[in-house]
Amino acid sequence: MAANTPSRSAERFSTIARNYATSEVHRSSPTMRMLHELLGPQEGARMLDVACGAGHLGLSFLPQHPAEVTFLDPAEPMLEHVALALAEQPASDTETRTLCATAEEIPLPPASYDVVMTRLAAHHFTDTEQAVRTMAGLLRPGGRLAVIDLEGPEDPELAAFNHEIEVLHDPTHGRSHSRLDWIRMLQAAGLNVPVARGTQSESPSGVPVARWCQITAVGDEAAALIRARLAECGPETRAALGIRERDGEYLIPVRTVLVVGVKPLGAI
Repeated sequence: MAANTPSRSAERFSTIARNYATSEVHRSSPTMRMLHELLGPQEGARMLDVACGAGHLGLSFLPQHPAEVTFLDPAEPMLEHVALALAEQPASDTETRTLCATAEEIPLPPASYDVVMTRLAAHHFTDTEQAVRTMAGLLRPGGRLAVIDLEGPEDPELAAFNHEIEVLHDPTHGRSHSRLDWIRMLQAAGLNVPVARGTQSESPSGVPVARWCQITAVGDEAAALIRARLAECGPETRAALGIRERDGEYLIPVRTVLVVGVKPLGAI
């Protein structure tokens, strides 16, 4: 299998940008609502949505009238969808802009954002620890880094099986980090971590395998392989991953972790 690189991920997502723009999994979820509750009102804040895809997370904060929302992604077609969505927004004093860059190398001034956030993207990062350091460096003292991403199991065997399924679903999948991984990475970047919630779900009712694979455009063969592996693994493994079966189809919960790191007030 070819190694995942920023250019490989960007190229793939350039071809399926519309799928992500219209995906029900990406448009809204319980963790997005949870993050809004955790962060509170953002009027006057400077916000950065990293690896924003079609921009659903950043767009969801526009009604709160932040001073600025920057949408950053390595795939230009994703940013084109962001621009289309922004054009449909009501008139606002919020400054918005798009920027084509990777999470590992963000060409923005340090200590300049109140909130840096990323959702359903970190499993594609080539160097997640570097990306976390880069994002943390963009925070003002007291600023917050919020991450919502696919959660990797702590158990090594379960994690390996989960990774196999994820790669069948998306060949550019890098790694789903565990809740403890995220706590460690954010702390290593100098952040306090008051919030780290695992075993969340982007789709509590479950996404049918057919639809899950349609979003990533991997085709019927990949969907068949996923079903076969889920049938082989047994009910205990499926239950551990939150995967259910209904009417002959497996339902994927898109299990996630939500973490929030805070830059200490004394940090410079």
